Amino acid sequence: MMAYTDYVVRDGVALADLVRRGEVSAEEVVQTARSLAEKLNPELNAFVEIFEKPLAADTAGVFAGVPFVIKDLVCHAEGVLNECGSRMCVDYRATGDTALMRKWREAGLLTIGRVATPEFGYCTTTESLLTGASRNPWDLTRMPGGSSGASGATVAAGITPLAHANDGGGSIRMPAACNGIVGLKPSRGRISIGPDAGEILSGLAIEFAHSRTVRDTATLLDAVAGPSTGDPYVIAPPPKPYIDYLEEPPGQLKIAFMTAAWSGVEIAPVMKDAVEHAARACESFGHQVSETMPPLDNEAFMDATHVYWIANLYHWIAETEKVVGRRAGPDTLEATTRACYEAGQRVTAYELLSALSTGNQITRRLAEFFVDYDVLVTPTIASPALAIGAINANDASVTAREWTEAQFAFAPFTPQWNMTGQPAISLPLHRTTDGLPAGVQFVARFGEEHTLLMLAAQLEEALPWPRVAPLWEKLV
Repeated sequence: MMAYTDYVVRDGVALADLVRRGEVSAEEVVQTARSLAEKLNPELNAFVEIFEKPLAADTAGVFAGVPFVIKDLVCHAEGVLNECGSRMCVDYRATGDTALMRKWREAGLLTIGRVATPEFGYCTTTESLLTGASRNPWDLTRMPGGSSGASGATVAAGITPLAHANDGGGSIRMPAACNGIVGLKPSRGRISIGPDAGEILSGLAIEFAHSRTVRDTATLLDAVAGPSTGDPYVIAPPPKPYIDYLEEPPGQLKIAFMTAAWSGVEIAPVMKDAVEHAARACESFGHQVSETMPPLDNEAFMDATHVYWIANLYHWIAETEKVVGRRAGPDTLEATTRACYEAGQRVTAYELLSALSTGNQITRRLAEFFVDYDVLVTPTIASPALAIGAINANDASVTAREWTEAQFAFAPFTPQWNMTGQPAISLPLHRTTDGLPAGVQFVARFGEEHTLLMLAAQLEEALPWPRVAPLWEKLV
């Protein structure tokens, strides 16, 4: 087994390099990750299952020998439990690999376990009746965000350098902001979600991962981007590998920043400070920076977003009933999930198509803003991570619409880019006075992940962030 002090300081690229050169074996690396998981998980409650042995992977992949985890939602592996954070899905095992699971294996990643998700992913914290509350490694009284909060906590705690995550309204970026790590939501279509679906959440949801470094994010995107057979559309690949872009500056970018939310929800001063700090750094690089807000009809946006979510949750749960043989009800679903399911059952075809039409109009309008600007900078979330229990998904007094509004009150800057399909990344560029991460979001034009990665590399060099929460140090 590697010494913890040698393991946690390395990102995935560095660990793979050690394995490739024979300085350490993949077995030793995995043993270290498993040891950290077993010792830290009683406090973190991130893992719902630590596998007896890692899932098989290609020994020649770019991340060969690197430990990894999958979030227990959407992406799944043949024969492995896939419970979606719900009592409805207990003991359900996937009958095949998703396209992305095959890509993880081809990249050489050694999947050592499953990590938690809130029920069916519709919550900004990772707390469920099935698995309990996952916790933030920087402060165990705080949430790690949602819905990929357990993935974020696993990476921030140093257990694995990379973790699967997905994002239907901010679920990669919110946990990245809460846990002080890197969270890229790629453009719609960059990562295949086949074969079970052509789109998830009518195109809102995107699959990818969490990491601690920009180079791990770029290297992993190179490894898993691209279509699988039968995908409904294919977007243009980058002119060269993403990792190569990190070797060059992005040139002078025209950057806009905003600190007020379209919804009018209150933004914590430290989150505004984080954006202004990042904007000044970008200006020091020679970029052209100005404060401005893209046009958005927030009421129309929220109306459409709500319909997208409840209609899709109804369909998802109704299909799950057929597969698992359990019925939706108070014994199988949390109260807010059940409220969304019941509201979704009442959505008409006209209402869904109208929401999709609104989504198109909003996408076109926001795209016009990015004709003039290369990047938009915002807070990722409205405040630093909230206390465990602050968001209660089993509150029977909350209506479906109130639940939607509550989720995006905490994350008022993220769901817009799920609707437009544009790439967005959260970087851990700032801290509160008591050490909690305060993430900053950067958004680029559709298909321009490379612009975000080049700018992120500049910021990572100029404003380096703490890589791992000190929770593991008690084990040394």
